Amino acid sequence: MNLDEAQRKKIAGWIEEGLKLSDIQNRIGSEFGVRLTYMDVRFLVDDLKLVPKDPEIPKAPETSLDSTTANAAAPKSSSANPNPADAVPAAPGGVSVSVDQLARPGTIASGKVTFSDGNRAEWHFDQTGRLGLLPQQPSYRPPAADLQQFQILLEAELSKMGF
Repeated sequence: MNLDEAQRKKIAGWIEEGLKLSDIQNRIGSEFGVRLTYMDVRFLVDDLKLVPKDPEIPKAPETSLDSTTANAAAPKSSSANPNPADAVPAAPGGVSVSVDQLARPGTIASGKVTFSDGNRAEWHFDQTGRLGLLPQQPSYRPPAADLQQFQILLEAELSKMGF
């Protein structure tokens, strides 16, 4: 396709606006009266030495929690933490949860939890969706309130990951 200088500038402007190639294809058809295939538009943009912009990924809004949940959730670690051993320890009265970057063999997801009394445990979900909790001290039983807080925090972390 032979373009004059004004048409080239228009296409460059569309690229600067962040339009996708399919949108540019439609505009060329409507404004220039020329029907091009998607591949032709790709070649045209390449020939003009233009680079389409990548779309910006919107950041997920932070969820606001009520004051009791926010106080307990404050020390939890992020799922983006590359080393779960570096997880922020739980503050007195709080529960923290971390998710392993690589799940343990035989599990869908795994990680670590620190309860309000400082005791730690490893958790995992198996292929059937059952939650397993392996405390460091074999006879340890976390308080019921900590278990509830653990489940809430775990659900939040896993939903960030798409589970």
